[in-house]
Amino acid sequence: MADNAEIVRDVGKWEWSELFKKEDWLAIWLGFIILAVGVAVFLPRPPADLDAKLARADAVLEAEDERASFHTIEWHKANDAKTGLRASKEPHGKTLAKWLSRPARWAANPMQALYLSESKAAEIRENAAAAYARAKEQTDAALANAETVQATAAAAGFQNRELNKAAETAIKEWRDARKKESSAKSKAETKAYNKIPYLIGIMIIFMLFFTPGAKLMGKNPALFMQGFLFVFLLAIAAEIIGGQATLRSWGFGPLIWAILGGMLIANTVGTPKFIQEGAQTEYFIKTGLVLLGAEILFGKILAIGQAGIFVAWAVTPTVLVLTYIFGQRVLKMESKTLNITVSSDMCVCGVSAAIATAAACRATKEELTIALGMSMLFTAVMMIALPSFIVAMGMHPVLGGAWIGGTIDSTGAVVAAGAFLGEVGMFVAATIKMIQNVMIGVIAFGVAVYWCARVDCTPGQQVSKMEIWYRFPKFVLGFILASVIFSLMFESMGAKGTAMLDHGVLRGFSRICREWFFILAFASIGLTSNFREMAKHFKGGKPVILYVCGQSLNLVLTLLAAYIMFFVVFPGVTESLMN
Repeated sequence: MADNAEIVRDVGKWEWSELFKKEDWLAIWLGFIILAVGVAVFLPRPPADLDAKLARADAVLEAEDERASFHTIEWHKANDAKTGLRASKEPHGKTLAKWLSRPARWAANPMQALYLSESKAAEIRENAAAAYARAKEQTDAALANAETVQATAAAAGFQNRELNKAAETAIKEWRDARKKESSAKSKAETKAYNKIPYLIGIMIIFMLFFTPGAKLMGKNPALFMQGFLFVFLLAIAAEIIGGQATLRSWGFGPLIWAILGGMLIANTVGTPKFIQEGAQTEYFIKTGLVLLGAEILFGKILAIGQAGIFVAWAVTPTVLVLTYIFGQRVLKMESKTLNITVSSDMCVCGVSAAIATAAACRATKEELTIALGMSMLFTAVMMIALPSFIVAMGMHPVLGGAWIGGTIDSTGAVVAAGAFLGEVGMFVAATIKMIQNVMIGVIAFGVAVYWCARVDCTPGQQVSKMEIWYRFPKFVLGFILASVIFSLMFESMGAKGTAMLDHGVLRGFSRICREWFFILAFASIGLTSNFREMAKHFKGGKPVILYVCGQSLNLVLTLLAAYIMFFVVFPGVTESLMN
């Protein structure tokens, strides 16, 4: 990103060559190439008898919805059969997953992140066999009990509220036991693996994927490839460290270690020039953000109703504006670009919003790094503290889920935190965050307009409208277009959309690529960060104060809005979510 002083440009002429030489446009083309490959691989190869199996499952679901006021055992079994239909489970999906897989998680031996021998796998299976047997017995017993209790409720025509409640409780106990059985089963079926050849292969594939664009941007291809290899190795090291079970449970995942590892190198021995050539932060992350757009499906957003949309779209811009004003008028922050980048990072969706906003206002790399660093640290704390507080207070899962989704920055952290509240809480949290993610494009455009009209416009001077176009991060157009296209595809495919798109093209391919690109970007951020440049922005601790005060406001307003929307204005939405 350019310095703030760099605001006078000749933007009167549009050159078509920009479509193939500018980073934002290249990110769009690369993102859509990945999506097109995913569509070509998955859509022509659906699971066997997909239509018939979906029809059978839907028939049972519909019949059970009419039969009882709660989800019966038969409903859950049919839903399990339906959700189990995933294109990613087909042979081609498994092959892609193997090639794109990242280092495995581990507890005591870091080598298990890359390699697990057959003898060690057999030992793990043997140790886990007894636990799996016990878990299976508990599941069978819980199912038998649920069947008995449900039969009693059915005998009363599902009209007795107490019997229905008892059946719901028994079914929940069966579902909980089933989850534990599934976890135990995965350990009991542990297989040997050697990820090293696949990691080398994907490193070469990604290097060749990004190199032509780097050359078009004027980079030296040979230096870019050398630098890319180092960035990739640093990303792998971060994946291994962040894959340690305890660290991951505390919220210190691979992204944090990627940026810290890069910073350690950059501010001790220094980052060599050939590595800097391959550490193309925005190139990687913007491509990943285009892929993120395809994951934001409008159908899922509408499923939560006006209540969720209001919580995400009303609170977010309010907190953004108030936090920016607070930074300027109360904290007197010297850098307006740091102020707005931290504000958007904190109240929208962390990394994605920070990147888009920083591009729109031309924040420096150091300012972006500060915003991202604080976001990750506070996210690690909040993803543990917030759900723990919600559970301790006995808060309603819909209210708690909406609160988590509107306040925790990272989408992955939101899902992990929401899981503490059960399926309903996790669904609400993830959906609210998805709705909030739509604000990325709106915020980026708004910041671009405001910066051109007010911040970088001297008294008596008018900034050309073309300057707004110049500053607007073009990759956001790819983000929006991908969202629109895949939302339309998803709606047109009906029930098949979940199996073929959501659990095929997206989760089985593009999302995995996006996660790779994000960690490459974070390693690049660390390698190009300078502590001395960042230190001046921490004068008086203003960025930290801004983040803490802004997040406190966000917590209060989101909780208040969620309560009003889900329990006062639209209580029917809450009731439907609980059924």
